[in-house]
Amino acid sequence: MTKSGSNNKLIILAMALGLLMSSLDNTIVASCLNKISEDFNVFDKVSWIFTAYMLAATSTMLVFGKMSDLFGRKLFYMIGIGLFLVGSALCGVAQNADQLILYRIIQGIGSGALMPISFTIIYTIFKDPKDAAKMSGVFGAIFGLSSVAGPQLGSFIAEHMGWRWNFYINIPIGLASMVVLMIALKETRSERKPKIDYLGTLFLIITTVSLMLALEWGGKTYAWSSWQVIGLFVISAVIGALFILVELRAQEPVLPLRIFKNKMVLGTSILCFCQGVLMFSAITYLPSFTIGVLGHSNSNGVLTPMMASLIAGAMLFGFLQSRFAFRTLMVFTMLMTIIVASLLANVSPDASSGYMIALMVLLGLGAVGPLMSVAQSSVAANVDPKYMGVSSSIVGFWRNIGGILGASIMATIVNNDLNRLITEGAGKVGIPADKISTLANPELLMHAGGDLSPQIREFLQEALGTAINHGFILSVCIGGIGLVTAMFVGSSRLAAVRKQQPSSAH
Repeated sequence: MTKSGSNNKLIILAMALGLLMSSLDNTIVASCLNKISEDFNVFDKVSWIFTAYMLAATSTMLVFGKMSDLFGRKLFYMIGIGLFLVGSALCGVAQNADQLILYRIIQGIGSGALMPISFTIIYTIFKDPKDAAKMSGVFGAIFGLSSVAGPQLGSFIAEHMGWRWNFYINIPIGLASMVVLMIALKETRSERKPKIDYLGTLFLIITTVSLMLALEWGGKTYAWSSWQVIGLFVISAVIGALFILVELRAQEPVLPLRIFKNKMVLGTSILCFCQGVLMFSAITYLPSFTIGVLGHSNSNGVLTPMMASLIAGAMLFGFLQSRFAFRTLMVFTMLMTIIVASLLANVSPDASSGYMIALMVLLGLGAVGPLMSVAQSSVAANVDPKYMGVSSSIVGFWRNIGGILGASIMATIVNNDLNRLITEGAGKVGIPADKISTLANPELLMHAGGDLSPQIREFLQEALGTAINHGFILSVCIGGIGLVTAMFVGSSRLAAVRKQQPSSAH
C-alpha cells in the first residue's frame, strides 16, 4: 500500500464518505419503517427490512476483513462499496416488501466490507501509529455520529422527500468515494496464490446468522423457550463448534484463532461487546423514556447532546492514546459505563432537561465514545500486520453482537416489567383487565399519550419509567464484566513508530 502523504488526504476523505454512508444505513431506515409499511400495505415483514441489513453486514464483516488481508484492501473495499451502491439503488426502486428485504441483504453484504477495511487502510497508510490512532478517533466519531443521528436524519428525509431517498442519497456519496479511492490508493499484489477457507467461511456465516436471529427473535417474535429460538441457539452452538475445529486445521483460516491468545485482542473483543450492549440499549430506549416518560415532544434534546459528546469522546481518546496505556483508557471507560448505567437505572420521571443533558454528555464522552477509537488501535497494535483486516473486523463484529443481545434482553426486561407493573396497579386507576396488554406497550405513550386520561397517563408514565430503569441494570452488570476484563488486558500501548512491514501483504 502506498505510504506517500500526497494522496493520504484524498484516501481519508473517500473512506470517511464510505464509512458515513454505510454506518448511517444501520439506523437511518429504522425511522421510516412505518411509512414503508404503509406504502406497501405490509406490517408483519417490516422489521425484516432492518434485521436483514444487520444480519448481512455482521455475518460478512469478518469474511471481508480476511479477504482484504489475502487479496488487497482496495479490491475488497471497491467490491464492498459497489455492492452497497447496487443494493441502495435497488432498494430505492423496490415494489414490495420482499424485494426491499432482498435488496437490503445486498446492501448489508457491501456494508460488511466498508467499516473494517476503512480502519485497516488507516493503519496501513500511516507509518506512525500515533497518527493512525488520532485518525481512528475521527473515524470512530463518524461511526458514532451515524449511529445516533441516523434515526433523526431518516425521519427528516422520509417526511420531506419520501422514504426512497434514504437509499438514493447513498449513490452520489458512494460514487464519489469510489472515484477518489480508485485514483488515490495504490497497492502492491502478493506473489503467492492464497488458499481460501471456504468451509470456515460457510460455518462462520451460519453460526453468526443463527445466533443473531435467536437474539433478535427471542422475547419478541418468539418466547425464549420456544423451539424456534432454542433451535437457532443449538444450530449456532453446533456449527460454531465445527467452525472452531475447521479453523484450527485450516491453512489460511478466515478467523485466525491464534490472535485471541493475545490478552489485549481478547479483552478488546469483550469490551466492544460490552460497549454494544450499553450503546444499543441507550439508542433504543432513551427516545421512549424522553417522549413517553418525561413528556418531551421529541428526543432531540437527549440524542443531540449524546451525539455531540460521543464525537468528542472518540476524537479526544484518539489523541490520549499517545499518552496513556490502552488499559488505563479502557478501565476509565468501563468505570464510566457503570456510573452512567447506574444513573440511567435511577432516572426519575420528573428529571430536568439539564440533568438529562449532563447524563447524555457523560454517556457519550466517557462511556461510549472512547472505545470507538481505542478499540481499533489496541487491536492494530497487537496483531501481526498480515491479520490486520480480519482483526479490524473483530471490533465491529462484537459491538454488533453485543448490541443485538443487549437490546433484545433489555426489551424482554422492560416489556415483562411494564406488564407486571400495569397488572398490579390497573385496578387503582380503573384500567379494565382486557386493556392491560394494549396499554403495556412503550410505543403507546410515545404516540397516543395525549388521548389518555391524565390519571392513567401519569400511571403509565411512572410504570414505563420504572421498567426502563430496571432494563438499564443489565448495562450495569455488563459494565462490571467489562471493568474486570479491562484490568487484565496487559500494559500494551502505542509504539512510537511502527516497524516497516513488507507491502506485499497489503
